[in-house]
Amino acid sequence: MYTLRQAATATGKTKQAITKAVQAGKLSASKDTHGCWLLDPAEVHRVYPPVTTPLKEEPTNTDSEIALRERLAAKDELIATQATTIESLENVISDLMARLDQEATDRRRAYAQLTGLLTDQRKPVEKKRWWLW
Repeated sequence: MYTLRQAATATGKTKQAITKAVQAGKLSASKDTHGCWLLDPAEVHRVYPPVTTPLKEEPTNTDSEIALRERLAAKDELIATQATTIESLENVISDLMARLDQEATDRRRAYAQLTGLLTDQRKPVEKKRWWLW
């Protein structure tokens, strides 16, 4: 099935011309779930002959291989850079977690000291009785 753009490219017409042909009933088409026109290629070429495009000069295999190798090298370099970044971020995270643990330990120790200072730590004194029996 062709979309409007594909039908226009295949026939050398504009999208508006294909749309007008569909609305005029020259071409039968249906809409997909997104509301886009879908046209049967046989139906399109029944009304409009296909456009023959001159063959483009294909790059030689060595040119495409070189281009692919360059892209692969660039991707490998990007992966290495990202791996280094991830490693440094993991180091920062572990350092921050160690600091957080130390801070929690210090806070508990300070809380215990303050609790000790604020509570009465004196031993109870026995009262002397004034009677002897």
